Amino acid sequence: MHLVSKKVRDKRVLELIRKFLESGIMEGGVFVKSTEGTPQGGPLSPLLSNIMLDELDKELEKRGHRFCRYADDCNIYVRSERSAERVMSSISKFIEEELRLKVNQTKSEVGSPKRRKFLGFSFYKKKKDVKVRIHPKSIERIKSKLKKLTSRSNAMSMEQRIIKLNQLTIGWTSYFRIADMKSHCQELDEWVRRRLRMCHWKDWKKIGTKFTNLIKLGIERGKAWEFANTRKGYWRISKSPILHCTLTNSYFKERKLVTFSQTYSKLSNFTNRPMPNGT
Repeated sequence: MHLVSKKVRDKRVLELIRKFLESGIMEGGVFVKSTEGTPQGGPLSPLLSNIMLDELDKELEKRGHRFCRYADDCNIYVRSERSAERVMSSISKFIEEELRLKVNQTKSEVGSPKRRKFLGFSFYKKKKDVKVRIHPKSIERIKSKLKKLTSRSNAMSMEQRIIKLNQLTIGWTSYFRIADMKSHCQELDEWVRRRLRMCHWKDWKKIGTKFTNLIKLGIERGKAWEFANTRKGYWRISKSPILHCTLTNSYFKERKLVTFSQTYSKLSNFTNRPMPNGT
């Protein structure tokens, strides 16, 4: 509050911030009074982190370190592991003794930028250049979310499913647009379409329904009847040539499915678009 009061003069704002800090928390449905820290997940937490850790930024700048910080998540880049160990020790001491904050030792470690995850991103070397990539854990997380939306047991219409998928696709791609993600987008698109084919096959359920729908999609009667009677599992059948010929990319495009590749391409074109003269 002392640091906030240096910049904010309005007593009403200061009083509101203090009320946020003292509002308490719910644990198992029971109110618990808050005696320290900020409400996790609230809009105030990153704001106060930036105010508190502005002192850390100044200290790192004074020492000549290269670093990147977002709220209370910070990476410091040095040339060797030995230097990293030394900086880790000295900066942790500064944070705990000077700023009186506690360093999370379980999440703090020395490691290569190629392996470390920062806000879902990581780095890799391409010839002599360093490029930004999406960390593997972030890919696993988006696949987990997509899997829930395209689960066979998810009682959702295809229209609703596609709306939810589009929201997730646009939001996720917009966040990671600064990374090299073209190949990831193509892989995710193929995987999502396969899962949607699986959902369609599950929704058709009965042999007669499968037979009728395959004919509507252009398959000749003999082949449609043979395929409608298959005993192959849903996931295996989703990769079959007959569903690729019927539930095509164009089929999903007509149903307004937004792809990762399409979104990434639009965002890249917008980002790389030349600015008007004088702007």
